[in-house]
Amino acid sequence: MKQIASFTVDHMRLLKGVYVSRKDKVGEEILTTFDIRMTRPNFEPVMNTAEIHTIEHLGATFLRNHEKYAEKTVYFGPMGCRTGFYLILAGDYKSDDIVGLLVEMFEFISSFEGEVPGAAAECCGNYLDINLNMAKYLADKYLEVLKSITADNLNYPE
Repeated sequence: MKQIASFTVDHMRLLKGVYVSRKDKVGEEILTTFDIRMTRPNFEPVMNTAEIHTIEHLGATFLRNHEKYAEKTVYFGPMGCRTGFYLILAGDYKSDDIVGLLVEMFEFISSFEGEVPGAAAECCGNYLDINLNMAKYLADKYLEVLKSITADNLNYPE
């Protein structure tokens, strides 16, 4: 079997950041998949499921209500390795095109107060696995990366 593209990225050299993982053409539309890497693979501890789940609920809620990106958001969800998230947007984008959007989203998560949207038995299949405080902590840590982003955090290592 042919190896998928994301497995060809050198995860020993990959830094925290935001990367274009792939672009796919569906009909006339380009879909851009972003790799939102919140922890450095194989060097830092992975995120626990409760905070990942919380970031997923808050991030998806933010994106699907965003004035500019609501209609362009196809998917936002966690990576199986628990080092980050995938975001799929309708459109042809570069990594630096969405840094502002991600700053907005992670500031929303960082400052969120109250009940996490969808964290109820009738809305979610694992509603008890939520940790808002850790999600906010991780959002703050990732904001440090986003606010001092460099080319090394926007382009996969070669």
